[in-house]
Amino acid sequence: MRPHHVQLVAALGLLCTLLLTGCGSGEGGLKSAGPTPTAVGPVRLWPELPPATDPPIDYGESDTQRVPGVKVPDNDVHAVTPAAVVLAEVRAHPDTYSGADGLYEETARAIEACGTKPAGCPVLRPYYRDLTGNGRDELIVGIRMPDQQVGVRVYLAENGGLTRIMSTVDQVISVELAGRDLIMRVSSAGIPGYEYRTAWSWDEQQHSMLPTRDEIIRVKPPGTGAASPVPPAPRLVSPTPTPSSGAVPPAPVPAPTPAPLSLEPGP
Repeated sequence: MRPHHVQLVAALGLLCTLLLTGCGSGEGGLKSAGPTPTAVGPVRLWPELPPATDPPIDYGESDTQRVPGVKVPDNDVHAVTPAAVVLAEVRAHPDTYSGADGLYEETARAIEACGTKPAGCPVLRPYYRDLTGNGRDELIVGIRMPDQQVGVRVYLAENGGLTRIMSTVDQVISVELAGRDLIMRVSSAGIPGYEYRTAWSWDEQQHSMLPTRDEIIRVKPPGTGAASPVPPAPRLVSPTPTPSSGAVPPAPVPAPTPAPLSLEPGP
């Protein structure tokens, strides 16, 4: 055997000895993590059911609407008066008590009088945030209604006017802004100790704010006898089929003056 072959064999033998010694030591060696549980994959139920041939309407398809008669110079929503924007929608849809344009009759009357009776105007202080990612602020409007309900509407400035890209009404616990999401916490009527929490996000394809995350959250521990923070009441809802949606009767129900509510910005 040639000398360099002998050196190679000796080096390999030394390496194997070191490896065996390391693997056999009691410290620093490999240890068993125990038996691995058997993976259980998803099981499809009723695979014989045929697929739907007529898919449902996409979320947000009927929520987007141009606000009639409102001009927005330089597409700057800061230049418009929120009460005037809502008033334009009230006058465009009179006697509408449900859907995205729905308002109680008494709320609509109060909006008509915002110019002469500002103290009783149900349109809350506006907030501004770029929710669409277009580099400009959108207008966020809250409308106080009976039974501690609040209408939340979002408007996008484009082509010199306003497009409403979100509209919903519910018994609101809080409204927050988190990044480009608008998060609503809503009373859960009929399920004591729980609340709905919905994150609305901009959807470019639908050109609308959609409820992208919807949860039912326990807010009181079991067995405490917790009740909803406010009594159940009929709700005005948008056509969007969210779990918190309901219906409002054609005639509004008289109710005591609600406590003042406000939109609070998130961190």
